Amino acid sequence: MGMQRRIAITATFAAASVALGLSSAAAEPRAVIELFTSQGCSSCPPADHVLGELARDPSLIAMSLPIDYWDYLGWKDTLAKPRHTARQRGYAHARGDREVYTPQVVVNGAVHVLGSDKGAIERAIAQTRRNAATLSLPVKLAVADDKLTVNVQTANAAASNGEVWLCALSKDVPVAIGRGENHGHTITYHNVVRRWMKLGDWTGGAHTFNVPRNEIGTADTVAVIVQGGSSD
Repeated sequence: MGMQRRIAITATFAAASVALGLSSAAAEPRAVIELFTSQGCSSCPPADHVLGELARDPSLIAMSLPIDYWDYLGWKDTLAKPRHTARQRGYAHARGDREVYTPQVVVNGAVHVLGSDKGAIERAIAQTRRNAATLSLPVKLAVADDKLTVNVQTANAAASNGEVWLCALSKDVPVAIGRGENHGHTITYHNVVRRWMKLGDWTGGAHTFNVPRNEIGTADTVAVIVQGGSSD
């Protein structure tokens, strides 16, 4: 058995996203919404639908992170990544609870709610924005000359260091599920994280990262997150 990936996560200091067909990012977001979901979970389709609605809100960065711990139930999730499971457990560890379930939404890296409860998600957004560090750091994205440029600005008093991650997203991914609790259904997953790329460490000063377009793959959109914590 291989070593289990360990991820320790604290506050989300900054985030931005850009469609790769555009030249620059939209306005600064008010929240990062991470949905931990599974093709083998019968409770998840309503949450997947809600995530699709949230993904259409330009003030939100909404992402689907399919997990793999329900694969033993009879259907191996075709989009799941062990990193997503480790990330979800890392959030639970940081909160000091054992709340790891599907469908679970984590808002701004801090508060978890039931993924199908849109009202609870909105309340969690308001709650997390009371923390001065949440999304307090400006990040600018630009696409030109076959590369993505990421500019992370100088820290304010609330944020001081973290890691800079790029998430490659597929906008809409329909999946026909052949076995398990969702047998016979075709479910569309929205803003699915297909790849994680660590761009580097951020230590409080302004920093620029350049990513060749061909290293991102076939993603429709990329999101960049600056977050406290570490992973290995």
